[in-house]
Amino acid sequence: MTFIPWPVPEPELTADVSAVLADAARAASAAYREARRLLTRPELAEEIAMGADGTPTMRVDSLVEDAIAESAHRNRVNLLSEEAGFIDNGSATTLVIDPMDGSSNAAAGVPLSCFAGVVARDSIAEEALTVWLDTGRSWWAKRGQATPYRTTGRTTLAGATVNLLRPKDNNRDAWLRVADRASRLRILGTTCLECVLVAEGSVDAFADAGSDTLRIVDLAAALVTVPAAGGAVIDAHGRDLSFDPDLTRRWSGIAAATSQLAEEIAETVLG
Repeated sequence: MTFIPWPVPEPELTADVSAVLADAARAASAAYREARRLLTRPELAEEIAMGADGTPTMRVDSLVEDAIAESAHRNRVNLLSEEAGFIDNGSATTLVIDPMDGSSNAAAGVPLSCFAGVVARDSIAEEALTVWLDTGRSWWAKRGQATPYRTTGRTTLAGATVNLLRPKDNNRDAWLRVADRASRLRILGTTCLECVLVAEGSVDAFADAGSDTLRIVDLAAALVTVPAAGGAVIDAHGRDLSFDPDLTRRWSGIAAATSQLAEEIAETVLG
């Protein structure tokens, strides 16, 4: 049997986090904890359905998302999520979440996965929370409110530490252009966690180098957290990043320490 024995701690949340977002994060953590206790690696990774975003749903994704959906129903808010799509609970408030970003890591026992969510009211993002599920560490930000996080402030790609989404057939040349100009590269397989690392200044940037892979749920928390820390989040092709319930829409998102760095990465992607 290949169970994953180490525990999943409770999220470390401050009193500032709204009750709705805190409840969803705790539900995600509890569901992941129970899944790792009861299921083997192959069971966690089993593809059991097709998600609303058009990609396969792993069992671990489904278990965590189901717990969050129950939380949203309990708190009488709508839900926009990677697997289930839009769930209308008759509210002006919507939770926009990636229930388990880095689910392949989670199923394999690689401790790099997270919950990321945004509270949006009338399509305006009010606050964001990202929780590193394997440690309980969290990052919270609210629109219009000061945050303790600060980006590195880097303005140029030369010398930068850049986290990249893995290359695909449609963007290998663009990926290599960014890689060649950066000083250090990482591929962690968890977009939401990599974006908050930009916000706190651990890395200079994260980018999907033109593959058009990312959905709004992958970028929602970053759209609040990174600008609050002095950074910028853009699409490499210049498209608006909107809270659209159509999860088949894709972007090549870039989160960077400054708008100058974000634009230089976009220019490099486009060649």
